[in-house]
Amino acid sequence: MTSLDKPTSDTDQPHRTPQQDAEAKAVTEAALFEAFGGVRGMVETVLPGLLFVTIFTINKNLHVSAIAALAVSLLLVVVRLVRRDTVKHAFSGVFGVAFGVVFAMMTGNAKDFYLPGMVYTLGLALAYLVTTLAGMPLIGLILGPVFKENLSWRTRNPGRKKAYAKASYAWGLILLAKCAILFPLYWWADTTQLGWVLVALKIPPFLLAVYLTWVFLAKAPPPIDVFAEMEAEEEAEKARKAAAARGGDRAPEARGYEG
Repeated sequence: MTSLDKPTSDTDQPHRTPQQDAEAKAVTEAALFEAFGGVRGMVETVLPGLLFVTIFTINKNLHVSAIAALAVSLLLVVVRLVRRDTVKHAFSGVFGVAFGVVFAMMTGNAKDFYLPGMVYTLGLALAYLVTTLAGMPLIGLILGPVFKENLSWRTRNPGRKKAYAKASYAWGLILLAKCAILFPLYWWADTTQLGWVLVALKIPPFLLAVYLTWVFLAKAPPPIDVFAEMEAEEEAEKARKAAAARGGDRAPEARGYEG
């Protein structure tokens, strides 16, 4: 078994100093900020729904509300493209709003603007729980590339796998709790009541889940940088080939001297 294949355990990790703990927390915070879009990503998530429910509360016009929400989503993408920023969060917002707009237009029920997003949230909650039960926590699949560890945490870093499992359970349960509030409102409340509650529940559950993820990962063993390992292996292989080539160049000279 090579050093790259050898699994680590919680006890294999050296005791970290307060400075190392602070650095681990900072790295984890930066990674989560990158993965989930930070403040700007949250604004882009909330703004279309907020605009929809605000306009609908004022004039009860489904078409105007839906077009305004879709327009602001597209505008957010354009702004990111002009600034040459990453567009994955804005694009996901556009697709979510577009599904809501199409569905509401098809049914003629303004509440259906929110239904695709609610179903997506329920599916995501189940995905977090099911993947964790299957030994492949979804949050690890999401954050592994961000931390440059890919899937090394599955077999080589059990302490980190445990942290990902805790975080995934947290995400799943928090999203299920959110669904437990929203789906009854979909059936019993009117569009404006559902819309305002949904807007109010956009950020707090998300922040709670991100905070718990940060807590679990900041206390976990550090990630194994598989990209750095691969680069080190490539450099070592180049050094071995160079040494072999130098040895081959000296061999004829040695034979000539002996002759």
